[in-house]
Amino acid sequence: MKNSVLKGVFGALAVAGVAIVAKKVIERKRFVRGIFDEYGIKEKSPFGLADKIREMDDEQYQELKGRFKKEFAKCCGKDNTCKA
Repeated sequence: MKNSVLKGVFGALAVAGVAIVAKKVIERKRFVRGIFDEYGIKEKSPFGLADKIREMDDEQYQELKGRFKKEFAKCCGKDNTCKA
């Protein structure tokens, strides 16, 4: 009896964990898609974003960099190196 209840509890926790992770992935994908649309980037790849960054002046680049830092701040530590 104990094992089946325990398995059920762990199964429910696993499903909830997967749902939370999926929600976060969808939110971040929506954010990046919005960046592509806002800056008019046709090629939906890292290369398209890199090409657009090369065309930007310093002020636009700092704004974009700040937006990315704000969105992905939880994965970075004090020294802004990603720990994920």
